[in-house]
Amino acid sequence: MTVGVCGVALAAALTAPAQAQGPDQEAALESARESSQGPSGGKPPHWELKDSGTDVRFRGLAAVSRNTAWLAGSKGTVLRTADGGRTWRNVSPPGAAELEFRDIEAFDSRRAVVLAIGEGEASRVFRTEDGGATWTESFRNTDAKAFYDCLTFFDRRHGLAMSDPVDGKFRILSTSDGGRSWEVLPSVGMPAAQEGEAGFAASGQCLVASGPRDVWLATGGAARARVLHSSDRGLTWTVTDTPIPAGDPARGVFALAFRDRTHGIAVGGDYRADQASPQAAATSRDGGRTWTTAATPPPAYRSGVTWLPHSRTSALAVGPTGTDLTTNGGRTWHTVDTGSYDTVDCTSDQACWASGEKGRVARLER
Repeated sequence: MTVGVCGVALAAALTAPAQAQGPDQEAALESARESSQGPSGGKPPHWELKDSGTDVRFRGLAAVSRNTAWLAGSKGTVLRTADGGRTWRNVSPPGAAELEFRDIEAFDSRRAVVLAIGEGEASRVFRTEDGGATWTESFRNTDAKAFYDCLTFFDRRHGLAMSDPVDGKFRILSTSDGGRSWEVLPSVGMPAAQEGEAGFAASGQCLVASGPRDVWLATGGAARARVLHSSDRGLTWTVTDTPIPAGDPARGVFALAFRDRTHGIAVGGDYRADQASPQAAATSRDGGRTWTTAATPPPAYRSGVTWLPHSRTSALAVGPTGTDLTTNGGRTWHTVDTGSYDTVDCTSDQACWASGEKGRVARLER
């Protein structure tokens, strides 16, 4: 089950250096055209499904390299591959079958941190240092009003997790030792939440970081879909409205991707299958202070988004009805695959992975 993802445009995005100029750029594009046909004039880059051996839904994905990726999903399931998806090892934490894992962040093939969502003690964080052979529960929420949605890391030591509003403000959890211990940050620097505002634990991308200190938080479910930004690792925040439709518990910004501290993409919409999702994507060129609606947005709700490796202009967005590609920084999108995926992630060695319902996981093949 493989579907062509792009042809020349995506191949160029994956292979041409972002800084190429003039004749060098032309040579890179020509090389991309040749490589897009494969070694024997075969298929262009495409999603190739990998057999995960399970039917759980994987909304959590951490792509480490072309060979190594981690999945986190329902029924307390964590899988890891070290051979490009040919085989998957079940490395789920013992006794976690009742938990819903929705986000996972991996530092390499052995160290990872996974987040379980839910009210009260259902929200937990686990950490492994041996490829999932053993796990340590490093955080268990004891506040019945908190519901954690996403986590992110700035580096191997510093990271944050976010909860839906508690007492009128989003709650931020912080670690400075790679997820071994966590503390709740003061809420004094957090703007007040709107009535009904929350994060969406749909793809592990409602909280994302870029660089050593910048982090963004996506919201929905209220009158306006907003993005919050912190430049001091979560101590103080600013907030901006986005043009992505809101006004309903099922609508808002579901995922963010920043390729640096300035250029960002937001995707979302209405997750209900029978509802339209106009204006399902927006872009920012000033670190999230302002957002502009995509001129040609994805045609439906999208829950995950990622910049393509080493590209300043190309990104992928995924959702239950397909994958969309932009090659101009998010201004216009076109559908390149109709398979169902919840989240997507790319790595520095030019590998992209996607995962979703019914055990679906795929790697971009070239």
